[in-house]
Amino acid sequence: MHAASLIPWLSPENIISGAGPWALLVVLGIVFAETGLLVGFILPGDTLLVIAGLLTNTENIFGWNVWVIALLISVAAFLGGEVGYLIGDKAGPAVFEKRESGLFSRKNVERTKAFFDRYGGMTVILARFVPVVRTFTPVVAGVGHMPRRRYTLYNAIGAVTWCFGVTLLGYVIGYIPWVAAFVTNYIDVILIGVVVLSAAITLVHYLRERAKARKHAAAADAAQKRAGFDAPGDQPA
Repeated sequence: MHAASLIPWLSPENIISGAGPWALLVVLGIVFAETGLLVGFILPGDTLLVIAGLLTNTENIFGWNVWVIALLISVAAFLGGEVGYLIGDKAGPAVFEKRESGLFSRKNVERTKAFFDRYGGMTVILARFVPVVRTFTPVVAGVGHMPRRRYTLYNAIGAVTWCFGVTLLGYVIGYIPWVAAFVTNYIDVILIGVVVLSAAITLVHYLRERAKARKHAAAADAAQKRAGFDAPGDQPA
């Protein structure tokens, strides 16, 4: 039994072959939805691109050359990123600004905005290569009101770099039969490993940020108490 049968409905090869003549549209739709519709947790973005590139080489399944395929996927990824930004920009503040605690609290939104102000460009570009993270980065950029033109530029760079890079990687793998066979047979295991690693990194980052926030809150609390004690009306007679 091939490892790909472990999660049949998430197997990129099954998704592509099962779509028949609509295979390319299905790939484009999944890539768009991963960053545009906040469903990146369940969609095999990276592995789908690898398999798309590999099958373009070995079977020419889409009927187009790899450069056209990569370009079309880049457009879908770019549009998804733009929609994700609009979701964060329009819906985010109305939802998040009323919350004082939790992962999507107003404080965390403000902290995220400061992070994007400092590292915005590289954040948007590098997030494309990290499963799950790339799903939320456009929304966070919108919530943080990252300048639209600046975001769109980096979104375009990230989409083109990710789509061309990963799709062409799959295409090149097609020239190495034993590697192509391994990737095809164990693609879902690779997917699970990537997602687990990314989730672990994200969790560690979140826990660190949460610990820092608690430390800052405790320090501010202590400073406020000291200020209250030092006020003239609090001085002993």
